[in-house]
Formats: sequence, C-alpha cells, structure tokens
Amino acid sequence: MRTPIIAGNWKMNMTAAQAVEFVREIRRGLNNVQGVDAVICPPAIAIPGVFDALSATKIGVGAQNMHYEEKGAFTGELAPNMITPFCKYVILGHSERRAYFGETDEGVNKKIKAALAHGLTPMVCVGESLEQNEAGETQSFVGGQVKAAFAGLTAEQAAQCVIAYEPIWAIGTGKSASAALAGSIIGLTVRGSIADMFGEATAQKVRIQYGGSVNEDNIAEYMSHPDIDGALVGGAALKPSFVQLVERAK
Repeated sequence: MRTPIIAGNWKMNMTAAQAVEFVREIRRGLNNVQGVDAVICPPAIAIPGVFDALSATKIGVGAQNMHYEEKGAFTGELAPNMITPFCKYVILGHSERRAYFGETDEGVNKKIKAALAHGLTPMVCVGESLEQNEAGETQSFVGGQVKAAFAGLTAEQAAQCVIAYEPIWAIGTGKSASAALAGSIIGLTVRGSIADMFGEATAQKVRIQYGGSVNEDNIAEYMSHPDIDGALVGGAALKPSFVQLVERAK
C-alpha cells in the first residue's frame, strides 16, 4: 500500500519571514492529518527557517532544486550536502527548470543519483507540452523522460523515488487533466516505464503524483484513481486551504 504524498512547490514566492509566518499558521492542521505525507518546498533562502518552524512536526521539507556536484564554481547553485541538514526531499527536473534554465534529461539523471547518494528523496518531474499532447506524443515523450531520468539506477534506488507527472499545459493555467486521463498516463506510461526498466514489483512501490492546477476542490477526484498517489501542488499550496487539500487526499 503506497502512502499518499502531497508536496507544495512554492516556486519563487514568499520571503524568508513570510514563509515562517505561513507555516506556523498551517502546521497544526497539517500535522494532524493522518495517513498522508505532507511536504513543503519553499524557496532556498527560506528552507532553514521553515525547517526550524516544522521541526516538532512530521511535515517534510524539500528543496526546489540542487546541483549534482559536491562543491565548486557553480554560482547560484546548492550542493546536496547544503540542503541535507534541512531537507528530506528535493524536486528535480521541473518543467520550469527545463524550459527556463536549460535542464536536460542527462542533468536530471545526475541529480537523482546525487540526491540518493545523500539520502534525499527525489521528486522527479516529467510531462509533455500541449503541442506534444495534441500530436499524440505523450506516451513516447513522457516514457522517454522517465527512462532517461532513471537510467543507471538499481531497482532499490528507483523504489525510493517519487515521480510527479505534470503536463506542462496544465501548470498554472487553470486547466487540468481529468483524473481518468492523468491516471491512465501515470499507470500506463509512467509506472509502465518503471516496470519496463525494473519490473512490476518495483513499479508498484513507486509513488507517482499528479501536478497541474490541483486544488482542494479537485484533489479527491484525482486521489480516487488507483494509480495516483498524491499531488505536486503549486498555487494552492500558498493558501491556508492547503490544509484542506491534504486532508482530502486520504
């Protein structure tokens, strides 16, 4: 039985002070939710403060990105050991990182391996554009992303990861894939690609989230699909109603 996981990706929102104030507001409600893993991924500058504010709770903290190197001349980047004192999770390969900052499948693969080596749980993002979706390329493109991301991993390592299927056309647009469509792609393409690489037993261990305009009103519908194990939430994670969203994910 896979435990649902709901992660809030705050993106470039909230100052360090605002982040701490907000998690103090929602932490009691989130901590009272049973049977769901809740994760907060604030901007990097806010991670230590959020970690301290959540230290007495079971709520996880995640980074939004990291470099695969241990140290070096990589201005503006964070090494794995810089976030491990505070974070259990790290988002890798988000479509915005790929589109705006030139991240590649190869780089995402290196980051996954580095995260696992440091005891972090990668939340690996995959998803197709509207053009690819309308051209019938979703299965080949998303399946290719999964296989490139997990290349060279063992079955045991793969089972430790979380995957977020986020169709690019549904991120921040107000549009969302139906639960039936999202669940079908997650089951056949995302989980199916893991099964192709590592076997069905491993595929059944991997938790796979849906992301794309998820909110407290539609989360229950997504969670009703047997292949959807949670959500990577954007804008709705910046509101107090994020607590209700996590509650309805059970």
